[in-house]
Amino acid sequence: MTPITSNTTVRRWARFAWHYVEMVIAMFAGMIILGFAQSAAGLDFTYQNDPEIASLLMAFDMSVGMAAWMRFRGHRWPVTLEMCGAMFVPLVPCFPLLWLGLIDGGALMLVSHVAMFPAMLAVMLMRLDEYAGCAR
Repeated sequence: MTPITSNTTVRRWARFAWHYVEMVIAMFAGMIILGFAQSAAGLDFTYQNDPEIASLLMAFDMSVGMAAWMRFRGHRWPVTLEMCGAMFVPLVPCFPLLWLGLIDGGALMLVSHVAMFPAMLAVMLMRLDEYAGCAR
């Protein structure tokens, strides 16, 4: 058995970091492309008027982009769906805050979007081998 060299470790973490960046890009691509499609179809949900629907649609759009990229990269469905869940998890504590009037739709959007990044990172760290050693 060969000991892990620091060069190997650096490459592994570099792959992990690059994969995270790819996921963020895919997330934004899904959000932009599907957002335009929804606008073209006349779906006009806003965080001011329909904060729950708008935030669920945004999480869905981001999930579609990430899922497409993950499947392209060769990830299995369970891992892909786990990552998609990270887009929805931040909404769980935010919705009650919204309903209680402690935050408004704009704050819901800001908090949930910011929380998605560490949620994605947590999922990736739980499956370090999956994300640091992806073959594609």
